Amino acid sequence: MPLPAMHRSGPTGHLVLAGGGHTHALVLNQWAMGRRPKPPAALVSLVSRHGSALYSGMVPGIVAGIYGRDAGAIDLRQLCQRAGVSFLQAEITGLDAAGRTLQLAGRPALPWDWLSLDVGAITAAPGGAMAVKPLEPFLTWVESRTDRAPVRIRGGGAAAVELALALRRRGRPVTLLLRGENLHLGSRAANRLGERLLGEAGIGIRRRAPETEPAELACTGSRAPGWLGAAGLPTDGAGRLRTEPSLRVEGQERIFACGDCAVITTAPRPPSGVWAVRAAPTLARNLARSLAAQPDTPPTRLSSWKPQRWALQLLGDAGKGTGLSPAADASPGGARSLRQPGAMALWGPLAVGPSPWLWRWKDSIDRRFMARFLPRHGMDGDAPSMACRGCAAKLPAAPLMAALAQSGGPTAAEDAAVVAEDADGTLLLQSVDGFPALVSDPWLNARLTTLHACSDLWACGARVLSAQALVTLPQTTPDLQQELLRQTLEGIRSVLGELGAPLIGGHTLEARDGAGLSVALSVNGRAQAGESWPKGPLTPGDALVLSRPLGTGVLFAAAMAGMARADWIDQALEQMQRSQAPLVDLLRHHGCRACTDITGFGLLGHLGEMLAASPPSVAVQLDGAALPALTGALQLLEAGQASTLASSNATALALLESRVQVLCGREPAQLGLLIDPQTCGPLLAALPAEAAAAAVLSLRDAGFAAATVVGRVLEE
Repeated sequence: MPLPAMHRSGPTGHLVLAGGGHTHALVLNQWAMGRRPKPPAALVSLVSRHGSALYSGMVPGIVAGIYGRDAGAIDLRQLCQRAGVSFLQAEITGLDAAGRTLQLAGRPALPWDWLSLDVGAITAAPGGAMAVKPLEPFLTWVESRTDRAPVRIRGGGAAAVELALALRRRGRPVTLLLRGENLHLGSRAANRLGERLLGEAGIGIRRRAPETEPAELACTGSRAPGWLGAAGLPTDGAGRLRTEPSLRVEGQERIFACGDCAVITTAPRPPSGVWAVRAAPTLARNLARSLAAQPDTPPTRLSSWKPQRWALQLLGDAGKGTGLSPAADASPGGARSLRQPGAMALWGPLAVGPSPWLWRWKDSIDRRFMARFLPRHGMDGDAPSMACRGCAAKLPAAPLMAALAQSGGPTAAEDAAVVAEDADGTLLLQSVDGFPALVSDPWLNARLTTLHACSDLWACGARVLSAQALVTLPQTTPDLQQELLRQTLEGIRSVLGELGAPLIGGHTLEARDGAGLSVALSVNGRAQAGESWPKGPLTPGDALVLSRPLGTGVLFAAAMAGMARADWIDQALEQMQRSQAPLVDLLRHHGCRACTDITGFGLLGHLGEMLAASPPSVAVQLDGAALPALTGALQLLEAGQASTLASSNATALALLESRVQVLCGREPAQLGLLIDPQTCGPLLAALPAEAAAAAVLSLRDAGFAAATVVGRVLEE
């Protein structure tokens, strides 16, 4: 997932797509499929809080258990990769329209030349109940509740009715709390039909419920995020941005808005996924025309879009029953039999259904919509082969060691070199590391590269003192190179600042022949006298502790091929961004005697380096079943996915026939995990066996929840 290629020729600028709503997802898909020309901008970025976006039309079916959560998730990272767009995972907290910057939580503001907003909506006035929007935390809330406690839902609109039926199917007694007497489904016919469905499902309705009455779930309408109105942009009563028919925000030549966070002033409509989907072609055309215009010159002609008066709504009834026994109590709130789902159709004043064929129609529409976002290749291993990036882009061990031997270079495999020793025995250490961009977000890529480089010092028991950086930038305009460099430096400092270590200098290069962004760092550290750790020798009887899970190599290789789920990559990046600096004091406290960090050569390759520094009589016993793996890693290895460096790392498997025993874990996937190259990988520490249990508890208390004993050192 490298930074997309950029070029010097033609109009330039930075287009930021803020939010991963349906409209933006469809625009990206049109660019990815080549159905509409991508804007001739030098850089296009999508900013989203998650690596995937939930399709709202399938959420009630997910709640009901008809679909798995994956069935309704649009993989934004993979979509951006195919569209040649940078993906930035961040929470948007504000907008400076005059200064053309987007404020992001926990990282520097993002400048833009053109901005498109599709940031969705949030539940209005949840009143202490779980809000339906944003959808991701709501679904997590549903999945975490495994009991059958009653659920009171405040609200009477389409979302409230659909979710009440869905939760009923899950076996939950449900009651709707209405502000007034009636439901709010858009017409009298729809209200009557809705009441009938709720009654047949045994869902209670409490009318004129006081606002103070407790509720577990809030479906009380929606409003745009508050930071939009705080930006001084024109909004309606629900905080939605007011736009022209071109989807350009009123009074703003460089800002567009669409989806649930916006409304066309001349054709106001309630939020609906139907209109969000149909706005996509107009937005795609107008973004392209805007960026094709000359700098500081607004486009002369933009397309207009007028939504139809009514939108067809197909509401699933989830079968109207529950998963409980048909013989159970059928009174309101009791259990009823489970049947095949149906759906009702609402169109203006008309309401028909429920009917199984309407459900089949709705199901077909939803599945076809989601199928638009699938890559053209399938999941059968026919994806195009792409060279891995990150630490998996390093030279294989065999040619590296051969070249070092021929040149008389250093052959010791220590993670950092001792460059000086003070009179009191304090060691000054230095290491260097870097790689081609692993992710398309320059700030995050720089943060990951810095953490990866610092890990060499932490593996030696040292604290980081300072660093220098070498940044290679793609060929593009000076303004964009400046911005990419700024974000990269900010990403480096996001790590060094936490460590109290300055960035003392560096060098820049411009990539040629289409090469992209890459970052390397030289890091300097200090270890007090007697406090540094070598890679070896290992001491028989010691325990081997791994600080966190393995699997980044196969996950990112699969992501480049469109084979890894977005939530797997989200979870991996969450781990990789966590600094392992606290481990230095914790491992020292528990008597660490030898240590290394697991990087490009995989666990087995780096364990081999520890054994090479030990007497020939020393061996290691690994508990394959105890090796922690990132979510999805073993599944991908079982499916035959692997990093491009893994085949070279496989030479380390010879250790399994000589100095490494593997207990309970010689299946192909587990062997693949042993040689999987890691970026920002774990530390592997040798500790006295009697201290291992306490050390693991300390690491877990410090936030390294997967830390565990994975083996022990033997004397043959």
